[in-house]
Amino acid sequence: MAEAKPPETPPGPRDPGAQPGALVDPFRAYNFKLLIDGVNEGHFTQCTGLHAKVEVIPYREAGGGSVVRKLAGPLRLGEVTLRYGLTQSPELWTWFQASVSGQPQRKNVSILMVGMDGVTEVMRWNLLEAWPAEWHGAPLDALGQLVAIESLVITFESFNRG
Repeated sequence: MAEAKPPETPPGPRDPGAQPGALVDPFRAYNFKLLIDGVNEGHFTQCTGLHAKVEVIPYREAGGGSVVRKLAGPLRLGEVTLRYGLTQSPELWTWFQASVSGQPQRKNVSILMVGMDGVTEVMRWNLLEAWPAEWHGAPLDALGQLVAIESLVITFESFNRG
């Protein structure tokens, strides 16, 4: 005689954080790294402007009355601003100067979100065919006591999230 098997329970979510009401700590915005092909120097204090938007094209069909449909248009990518402490390293300046001369050096840039240990990668955005389009020098103030921070604005052709 065969043993009676208990009914199978459906598999639960793989991530316990997916449980309703489960406490999940958000990632810390200060735990990030940037990797730029061929640039070894660069300790970034801030990275802003990462966004993408699909343009909306309103479309009204003939005979459709007052109904306006919305179609997906071209993708518009933001420009990322990198802020970093001024050092004697010429690498970021040299990269920007190539753009000034009309021959930008396209590189792949990865923005890495790291875990609380400051090492473990938890998320990544890859900016492909990126090049510097704008540079801002550090504000200088003889009465201040701040670190000199420059910024570099980079543009890119596509991106993915890994």
